[in-house]
Amino acid sequence: MKQLLFILCLFFKGYLIAQTTISGTITDKKGNPILGANVYLDGTYDGSSSNEKGIFSFKTSEKGSQTLIVSFISFENFTKTADVSLLKDLKIKLREDVNTLDAVTINAGTFEAGDNAKVTALKPLDVVTTASALGDFVGALQTLPGTSTVDEDGRLFVRGGDAEETQIFVDGIRVFTPYAPSARNIPTRGRFSPFLFKGITFSTGGYSAEYGQALSSVLLLNTTDEALEEKTDLSFMTVGLGVGNTQVFGKNSLSVNASYINLAPYQSAFPDRNTWDKPVQALSGEAVYRFKFKNESLLKVYGAFSYTDFDMIQEDINYTDGFRFGLTNRNLYFNTSYKNSFGDGWKIATGLSFTNDHSNIKILNDKVIDDENSAHFKVAMKKRFSNRFKLNFGAEYFITDFKEDYNGATNGNFNYGFDNNILGTYAEADIFFSKKLASKVGVRGEYSELLKEFTISPRASLAYKLGKNSQFSLAYGRFYQTPKNDYLKFNTNFSAENTSHFIANYQIVKNKQIFRVEGYYKKYQDLVKYDTQLALPTSNYSNLGKGFAKGIDVFWRDNKNIKNTDYWISYSYLDTERDYKNYPTTATPNFASTHNLSVVAKHWIADWKSQVGFSYNFASGRNYTNPNKSGFLNDKTKNYNSVSLNWAYLISQQKILYFSVNNVLGTQNVFGYNYKNTPNINGTFDRQAIIPNADRFFFVGFFWTISDNKKDNQLNNL
Repeated sequence: MKQLLFILCLFFKGYLIAQTTISGTITDKKGNPILGANVYLDGTYDGSSSNEKGIFSFKTSEKGSQTLIVSFISFENFTKTADVSLLKDLKIKLREDVNTLDAVTINAGTFEAGDNAKVTALKPLDVVTTASALGDFVGALQTLPGTSTVDEDGRLFVRGGDAEETQIFVDGIRVFTPYAPSARNIPTRGRFSPFLFKGITFSTGGYSAEYGQALSSVLLLNTTDEALEEKTDLSFMTVGLGVGNTQVFGKNSLSVNASYINLAPYQSAFPDRNTWDKPVQALSGEAVYRFKFKNESLLKVYGAFSYTDFDMIQEDINYTDGFRFGLTNRNLYFNTSYKNSFGDGWKIATGLSFTNDHSNIKILNDKVIDDENSAHFKVAMKKRFSNRFKLNFGAEYFITDFKEDYNGATNGNFNYGFDNNILGTYAEADIFFSKKLASKVGVRGEYSELLKEFTISPRASLAYKLGKNSQFSLAYGRFYQTPKNDYLKFNTNFSAENTSHFIANYQIVKNKQIFRVEGYYKKYQDLVKYDTQLALPTSNYSNLGKGFAKGIDVFWRDNKNIKNTDYWISYSYLDTERDYKNYPTTATPNFASTHNLSVVAKHWIADWKSQVGFSYNFASGRNYTNPNKSGFLNDKTKNYNSVSLNWAYLISQQKILYFSVNNVLGTQNVFGYNYKNTPNINGTFDRQAIIPNADRFFFVGFFWTISDNKKDNQLNNL
């Protein structure tokens, strides 16, 4: 018995002697001790937790090289591999985890929308529930700061930039003709249905090096990745009909939408100021096919077709019988994208788009035929080296083939056109120094075969978190864009137009509340100039144009303080001047308003089963040239004011009656003046106000959704 006890004592003594003590102190970067950090040897049960002084200590019988892991919420894991004999009296400083929800975000110049955005200023739902937007994503974006109200045009004018300076991308692939065609002084609309998109990113400046060929702004539209259920949507409207259907089969899904618009019945009931020989008819259709592979990679194929036809005579002070304009347009757009993640943190996104746009245009007695074929190929790679460093890089190729046949009744026949191919490459790094400080640094290079020019665009952003809910951001970027088709079809001896952006942003984000204020300065160089009233084949062209834009944007959104009410307020101050086109001197362009204000509110009334909406838009007067005074762009229009209302009533869970009216007060807005080409007998040039074609626009629709769960409806689309 004594011998057995002696053997056991020797065994336990040897065991105790074989154990090694692992110890140390855990603090944050400021030296503050961390209580409750989890400390252990990887692959073993040996470990402990730190006390209130950050001290830990535990014993292990493991030998040789081992990996010590320290983890604590909101901090990055600490790992150290060494011989166990060296894992003692350690001084461990944990670094903050930069991927937590309260970490700083790079946001200068950018509004993100969607369920996955850390900061959401505008949701896709807002596109179709904003009273003044009329279901158009561009109309909704015009309620954000940085945009100018140019109601007779309808496109995006951002921070003193012309509409052509904003580019639109679907799933990262460029859309070359994003707007439906229209006549002069009649606002256009975006071609795409808003409910096909899960998110919107609207960059008013300082955007990523991934995107080029835009001087002022980029709008990124991301289609939904997955259809969750099958359903059918029917729409009966005062302006036409619509139908949509979604089918889901395994890992495949297909969504198809079609609409037919005919304004003849509406214009019979509510005549406007034009004479319509052929009222607007439009047929459009969209389809999205999605397939998820076993490795979670995703293929999406998007296609859209639209056809528009109208013929009209507009009142014009210089034409006794009016100004005739007719248009037949056919547009076909395909977009295919593929995303995949593979080993060691790598991601790839690739895609291509093709656009065919054909227009037959009648201008007085002249006929113009435009054909544009465009394509975009892109490969983008992302590599996550750590939580603190991510690298994005890629390459893309743009192809444009434009042809125009001009058949003049008195001027003869002419053919114009050009081919322009652009190769672009970029590299960009996201660097997170801490939860409070982050940066994005990148560079973009482009070569235009037409202009025979290579350009380099540096981009940089920096963001610092000031407090729990606030942060400050800075951004700088240089941006290049090829001159527009209206110039290239006549002359190709150009350099790329360019601008530099400087942006400072302050933002506060709380629960269901956002406040942001942003100041910016933009310097334009190498803008196109010509020496005739219009851009003509005989004009003398140059890149001697220049300009600047500076201002302050303010945005406030609140969905918390008023029950069942969501509202936002946007204000923009803009100071801009340009010397471009045929300007004889530097002046504020006629599309720019010094002050722009938007107020949007939506309220749910449970007892009425209704959502009511209100929008108010204000813009200060815009410049125009009055030939009865000396000078250029020497006068201003009166201020723009418009109030719009909408009402969605749930007849039943899947049936909705919808009503809206734009400019409900019938405010007589003036966009400028058209002057007589010759003075009257008193030596004065008579004028005609450029005003909306109708004082108000009424819309009534009935929307019916058919689905198995009996709960879905189109309220999100109204």
